[in-house]
Amino acid sequence: MTSTTRRRSSLAKVESRQALGFATPALVGLALFTIVPVGLSIVMSVFNWPAFGDRTFNGVDNYVKLFTDSPDFWPALRNSAVYTLLYVPLSIVLSLALAIGLGPRIRGRGALRVLFFIPVVTPMVANVLVWKMILQPQGLVNGLSTSWFGITLPNFLADPSWAMIMVVAMSVWQGLGYNMLIFSAALEQLPDSVLEAASIDGAHGFRRVWSVIIPMISPAIFFATIMTMITSLQVFVQPQMLTGGGPGNATKPLVMYIWEQGFTFGDLGLAAAAAWVLFAIIIAITGLQFAAQKKWVHYEH
Repeated sequence: MTSTTRRRSSLAKVESRQALGFATPALVGLALFTIVPVGLSIVMSVFNWPAFGDRTFNGVDNYVKLFTDSPDFWPALRNSAVYTLLYVPLSIVLSLALAIGLGPRIRGRGALRVLFFIPVVTPMVANVLVWKMILQPQGLVNGLSTSWFGITLPNFLADPSWAMIMVVAMSVWQGLGYNMLIFSAALEQLPDSVLEAASIDGAHGFRRVWSVIIPMISPAIFFATIMTMITSLQVFVQPQMLTGGGPGNATKPLVMYIWEQGFTFGDLGLAAAAAWVLFAIIIAITGLQFAAQKKWVHYEH
Protein backbone atom coordinates (compact mmCIF):
# COMPACT_ATOMS: atom_id res chain seq x y z
CA MET A 1 0.00 0.00 0.00
CA THR A 2 1.46 3.34 -1.05
CA SER A 3 1.67 6.39 1.19
CA THR A 4 -0.99 8.14 -0.92
CA THR A 5 -3.40 5.26 -0.47
CA ARG A 6 -2.76 5.21 3.29
CA ARG A 7 -3.41 8.95 3.53
CA ARG A 8 -6.66 8.58 1.62
CA SER A 9 -7.71 5.70 3.87
CA SER A 10 -6.96 7.62 7.06
CA LEU A 11 -8.74 10.71 5.69
CA ALA A 12 -11.79 8.60 4.87
CA LYS A 13 -11.83 7.23 8.42
CA VAL A 14 -11.59 10.76 9.87
CA GLU A 15 -14.41 11.96 7.64
CA SER A 16 -16.53 8.96 8.62
CA ARG A 17 -16.03 9.73 12.33
CA GLN A 18 -16.87 13.38 11.74
CA ALA A 19 -20.00 12.46 9.79
CA LEU A 20 -21.04 10.09 12.56
CA GLY A 21 -20.45 12.81 15.14
CA PHE A 22 -22.68 15.25 13.24
CA ALA A 23 -25.39 12.60 12.74
CA THR A 24 -25.33 11.34 16.33
CA PRO A 25 -27.67 13.99 17.81
CA ALA A 26 -30.27 13.29 15.13
CA LEU A 27 -29.87 9.53 15.57
CA VAL A 28 -30.22 9.83 19.34
CA GLY A 29 -33.33 11.94 18.92
CA LEU A 30 -34.77 9.43 16.44
CA ALA A 31 -34.10 6.58 18.86
CA LEU A 32 -35.46 8.33 21.97
CA PHE A 33 -38.55 9.92 20.45
CA THR A 34 -39.50 7.52 17.66
CA ILE A 35 -37.95 4.04 17.76
CA VAL A 36 -38.17 3.50 21.54
CA PRO A 37 -41.79 4.77 21.84
CA VAL A 38 -42.88 2.64 18.88
CA GLY A 39 -41.27 -0.47 20.36
CA LEU A 40 -42.71 0.29 23.79
CA SER A 41 -46.20 0.73 22.34
CA ILE A 42 -45.98 -2.73 20.77
CA VAL A 43 -45.06 -4.20 24.17
CA MET A 44 -47.79 -2.22 25.94
CA SER A 45 -50.45 -3.47 23.51
CA VAL A 46 -50.00 -7.06 24.73
CA PHE A 47 -49.95 -6.16 28.42
CA ASN A 48 -52.54 -5.11 30.93
CA TRP A 49 -50.73 -1.81 31.47
CA PRO A 50 -52.48 0.56 33.88
CA ALA A 51 -51.07 4.03 34.40
CA PHE A 52 -50.41 3.05 38.02
CA GLY A 53 -50.08 -0.46 39.36
CA ASP A 54 -48.77 -3.84 38.28
CA ARG A 55 -48.45 -4.78 34.63
CA THR A 56 -49.32 -8.27 33.49
CA PHE A 57 -48.97 -9.98 30.14
CA ASN A 58 -52.33 -10.73 28.51
CA GLY A 59 -51.43 -11.56 24.91
CA VAL A 60 -54.05 -10.40 22.43
CA ASP A 61 -56.72 -9.75 25.08
CA ASN A 62 -56.53 -5.99 24.50
CA TYR A 63 -57.27 -6.47 20.81
CA VAL A 64 -60.12 -8.86 21.57
CA LYS A 65 -61.53 -6.39 24.12
CA LEU A 66 -61.45 -3.62 21.53
CA PHE A 67 -63.62 -5.47 19.06
CA THR A 68 -65.92 -7.28 21.48
CA ASP A 69 -66.11 -5.52 24.84
CA SER A 70 -65.39 -1.82 24.33
CA PRO A 71 -68.65 0.07 23.70
CA ASP A 72 -66.95 3.23 22.41
CA PHE A 73 -64.50 1.62 19.96
CA TRP A 74 -66.88 0.89 17.08
CA PRO A 75 -68.61 4.31 17.25
CA ALA A 76 -65.17 5.96 17.26
CA LEU A 77 -64.08 3.86 14.27
CA ARG A 78 -67.31 4.74 12.48
CA ASN A 79 -66.82 8.45 13.21
CA SER A 80 -63.29 8.34 11.82
CA ALA A 81 -64.58 6.63 8.69
CA VAL A 82 -67.42 9.15 8.25
CA TYR A 83 -65.08 12.08 8.80
CA THR A 84 -62.57 10.70 6.28
CA LEU A 85 -65.21 9.95 3.64
CA LEU A 86 -66.57 13.48 3.95
CA TYR A 87 -63.36 15.42 4.43
CA VAL A 88 -61.02 13.91 1.84
CA PRO A 89 -63.19 14.37 -1.29
CA LEU A 90 -64.32 17.85 -0.23
CA SER A 91 -60.79 18.99 0.54
CA ILE A 92 -59.32 17.62 -2.70
CA VAL A 93 -62.10 18.88 -4.99
CA LEU A 94 -62.38 22.36 -3.45
CA SER A 95 -58.64 22.94 -3.24
CA LEU A 96 -58.19 21.78 -6.85
CA ALA A 97 -61.00 24.05 -8.02
CA LEU A 98 -59.45 26.92 -6.09
CA ALA A 99 -56.00 26.29 -7.56
CA ILE A 100 -57.41 26.19 -11.10
CA GLY A 101 -59.53 29.28 -10.43
CA LEU A 102 -56.52 31.27 -9.26
CA GLY A 103 -54.90 30.96 -12.65
CA PRO A 104 -52.43 33.28 -14.37
CA ARG A 105 -55.22 35.59 -15.55
CA ILE A 106 -56.26 36.46 -11.99
CA ARG A 107 -54.72 39.68 -10.73
CA GLY A 108 -53.24 39.50 -7.26
CA ARG A 109 -53.39 35.73 -7.18
CA GLY A 110 -50.28 35.65 -4.97
CA ALA A 111 -52.06 37.68 -2.29
CA LEU A 112 -55.17 35.53 -2.64
CA ARG A 113 -53.10 32.37 -2.14
CA VAL A 114 -51.65 33.87 1.03
CA LEU A 115 -55.15 34.66 2.31
CA PHE A 116 -56.35 31.12 1.69
CA PHE A 117 -53.21 29.71 3.33
CA ILE A 118 -53.51 31.79 6.52
CA PRO A 119 -55.90 29.30 8.27
CA VAL A 120 -53.31 26.55 7.75
CA VAL A 121 -50.68 28.39 9.82
CA THR A 122 -53.11 29.99 12.28
CA PRO A 123 -53.15 28.25 15.70
CA MET A 124 -55.99 25.77 15.91
CA VAL A 125 -57.22 27.35 19.15
CA ALA A 126 -57.89 30.62 17.33
CA ASN A 127 -59.67 28.81 14.50
CA VAL A 128 -61.88 26.92 16.96
CA LEU A 129 -62.79 30.08 18.87
CA VAL A 130 -63.84 31.80 15.64
CA TRP A 131 -65.99 28.85 14.55
CA LYS A 132 -67.55 28.51 18.00
CA MET A 133 -68.54 32.17 17.96
CA ILE A 134 -70.05 31.71 14.49
CA LEU A 135 -71.94 28.48 15.20
CA GLN A 136 -73.21 28.93 18.77
CA PRO A 137 -76.95 29.68 19.21
CA GLN A 138 -76.21 33.40 19.79
CA GLY A 139 -73.56 33.41 17.08
CA LEU A 140 -73.27 35.07 13.69
CA VAL A 141 -75.00 32.40 11.59
CA ASN A 142 -78.10 32.07 13.79
CA GLY A 143 -78.24 35.84 14.32
CA LEU A 144 -78.28 36.56 10.59
CA SER A 145 -80.80 33.78 9.93
CA THR A 146 -83.14 35.07 12.64
CA SER A 147 -82.90 38.75 11.74
CA TRP A 148 -83.06 38.36 7.96
CA PHE A 149 -85.35 35.37 7.45
CA GLY A 150 -87.02 34.84 10.83
CA ILE A 151 -85.67 31.28 10.96
CA THR A 152 -84.06 29.90 14.12
CA LEU A 153 -81.34 27.44 13.24
CA PRO A 154 -80.45 24.40 15.37
CA ASN A 155 -77.54 24.39 17.79
CA PHE A 156 -75.10 22.95 15.27
CA LEU A 157 -72.47 21.87 17.79
CA ALA A 158 -74.98 20.18 20.11
CA ASP A 159 -77.09 18.45 17.46
CA PRO A 160 -75.90 14.90 16.61
CA SER A 161 -77.09 15.36 13.03
CA TRP A 162 -75.04 18.52 12.49
CA ALA A 163 -72.00 18.25 14.78
CA MET A 164 -69.90 16.05 12.50
CA ILE A 165 -70.79 18.17 9.47
CA MET A 166 -69.55 21.27 11.30
CA VAL A 167 -66.30 19.55 12.29
CA VAL A 168 -65.75 18.57 8.65
CA ALA A 169 -66.62 22.08 7.44
CA MET A 170 -64.15 23.67 9.82
CA SER A 171 -61.45 21.16 8.86
CA VAL A 172 -61.96 21.76 5.14
CA TRP A 173 -61.74 25.52 5.68
CA GLN A 174 -58.66 25.17 7.84
CA GLY A 175 -56.74 22.85 5.51
CA LEU A 176 -57.87 24.13 2.11
CA GLY A 177 -54.81 26.28 1.52
CA TYR A 178 -52.29 23.45 1.89
CA ASN A 179 -53.60 21.31 -0.95
CA MET A 180 -54.26 24.45 -2.97
CA LEU A 181 -50.55 25.29 -2.91
CA ILE A 182 -49.64 21.74 -3.94
CA PHE A 183 -52.00 21.87 -6.90
CA SER A 184 -50.94 25.41 -7.81
CA ALA A 185 -47.30 24.31 -7.97
CA ALA A 186 -48.25 21.36 -10.16
CA LEU A 187 -50.33 23.54 -12.48
CA GLU A 188 -47.48 25.98 -12.98
CA GLN A 189 -45.25 23.13 -14.18
CA LEU A 190 -47.58 22.16 -17.02
CA PRO A 191 -46.01 22.69 -20.47
CA ASP A 192 -47.71 25.49 -22.38
CA SER A 193 -47.30 23.60 -25.66
CA VAL A 194 -49.59 20.80 -24.48
CA LEU A 195 -52.25 23.20 -23.21
CA GLU A 196 -52.14 25.18 -26.45
CA ALA A 197 -52.44 21.97 -28.48
CA ALA A 198 -55.45 20.95 -26.39
CA SER A 199 -57.08 24.32 -27.02
CA ILE A 200 -56.48 24.02 -30.75
CA ASP A 201 -58.09 20.57 -30.70
CA GLY A 202 -61.19 22.07 -29.09
CA ALA A 203 -60.63 21.19 -25.42
CA HIS A 204 -62.08 24.05 -23.40
CA GLY A 205 -63.68 24.53 -19.99
CA PHE A 206 -64.54 21.39 -18.07
CA ARG A 207 -63.40 19.11 -20.88
CA ARG A 208 -59.94 20.71 -20.81
CA VAL A 209 -59.71 20.31 -17.05
CA TRP A 210 -60.99 16.73 -16.98
CA SER A 211 -59.19 15.34 -20.03
CA VAL A 212 -55.95 17.32 -20.02
CA ILE A 213 -55.13 19.09 -16.76
CA ILE A 214 -56.18 16.46 -14.22
CA PRO A 215 -54.27 13.59 -15.92
CA MET A 216 -51.17 15.76 -16.15
CA ILE A 217 -51.22 16.73 -12.46
CA SER A 218 -52.39 13.29 -11.28
CA PRO A 219 -49.16 12.67 -9.29
CA ALA A 220 -49.86 15.80 -7.23
CA ILE A 221 -53.48 14.72 -6.75
CA PHE A 222 -52.32 11.27 -5.66
CA PHE A 223 -49.86 12.75 -3.14
CA ALA A 224 -52.47 15.14 -1.75
CA THR A 225 -55.04 12.34 -1.48
CA ILE A 226 -52.63 10.09 0.42
CA MET A 227 -51.58 12.80 2.86
CA THR A 228 -55.12 14.09 3.36
CA MET A 229 -56.42 10.58 4.03
CA ILE A 230 -53.73 9.94 6.63
CA THR A 231 -54.30 13.23 8.44
CA SER A 232 -58.08 12.70 8.40
CA LEU A 233 -57.81 9.28 10.02
CA GLN A 234 -55.55 10.85 12.65
CA VAL A 235 -57.87 13.80 13.34
CA PHE A 236 -58.01 14.83 16.99
CA VAL A 237 -57.70 18.56 17.63
CA GLN A 238 -60.76 19.72 15.69
CA PRO A 239 -63.39 17.50 17.36
CA GLN A 240 -61.66 17.68 20.73
CA MET A 241 -61.69 21.47 20.83
CA LEU A 242 -64.86 22.20 18.84
CA THR A 243 -67.32 19.65 20.28
CA GLY A 244 -65.36 17.63 22.85
CA GLY A 245 -66.34 14.51 20.93
CA GLY A 246 -70.01 15.19 21.57
CA PRO A 247 -72.87 15.37 21.68
CA GLY A 248 -72.56 11.96 23.27
CA ASN A 249 -69.91 10.33 21.12
CA ALA A 250 -71.21 11.66 17.79
CA THR A 251 -67.90 13.30 16.84
CA LYS A 252 -65.42 11.22 18.82
CA PRO A 253 -62.83 9.84 16.36
CA LEU A 254 -60.51 6.91 16.95
CA VAL A 255 -57.54 9.05 18.03
CA MET A 256 -59.71 10.74 20.64
CA TYR A 257 -60.80 7.30 21.85
CA ILE A 258 -57.12 6.33 22.18
CA TRP A 259 -56.40 9.52 24.12
CA GLU A 260 -59.32 8.89 26.49
CA GLN A 261 -58.35 5.30 27.16
CA GLY A 262 -54.76 6.23 27.87
CA PHE A 263 -54.97 9.53 29.71
CA THR A 264 -58.50 9.64 31.12
CA PHE A 265 -59.09 6.00 32.09
CA GLY A 266 -55.41 5.07 32.48
CA ASP A 267 -55.63 1.90 30.37
CA LEU A 268 -52.42 2.34 28.40
CA GLY A 269 -52.43 -1.22 27.08
CA LEU A 270 -55.85 -0.83 25.49
CA ALA A 271 -54.87 2.58 24.10
CA ALA A 272 -51.72 1.12 22.54
CA ALA A 273 -53.71 -1.72 20.97
CA ALA A 274 -56.19 0.77 19.48
CA ALA A 275 -53.27 2.81 18.13
CA TRP A 276 -51.88 -0.22 16.32
CA VAL A 277 -55.31 -1.00 14.90
CA LEU A 278 -55.39 2.54 13.52
CA PHE A 279 -51.88 2.08 12.14
CA ALA A 280 -52.95 -1.13 10.39
CA ILE A 281 -55.98 0.62 8.88
CA ILE A 282 -53.84 3.48 7.55
CA ILE A 283 -51.25 1.10 6.10
CA ALA A 284 -53.97 -1.03 4.44
CA ILE A 285 -55.75 1.94 2.86
CA THR A 286 -52.45 3.48 1.74
CA GLY A 287 -51.42 0.17 0.18
CA LEU A 288 -54.72 -0.02 -1.70
CA GLN A 289 -54.23 3.52 -2.95
CA PHE A 290 -50.73 2.73 -4.18
CA ALA A 291 -52.05 -0.36 -5.94
CA ALA A 292 -54.87 1.58 -7.58
CA GLN A 293 -52.73 4.55 -8.63
CA LYS A 294 -51.21 2.56 -11.48
CA LYS A 295 -54.53 2.89 -13.32
CA TRP A 296 -54.95 6.66 -13.10
CA VAL A 297 -51.67 8.35 -12.14
CA HIS A 298 -49.45 9.41 -15.05
CA TYR A 299 -45.87 10.28 -14.21
CA GLU A 300 -44.90 11.52 -17.68
CA HIS A 301 -46.49 14.37 -19.58
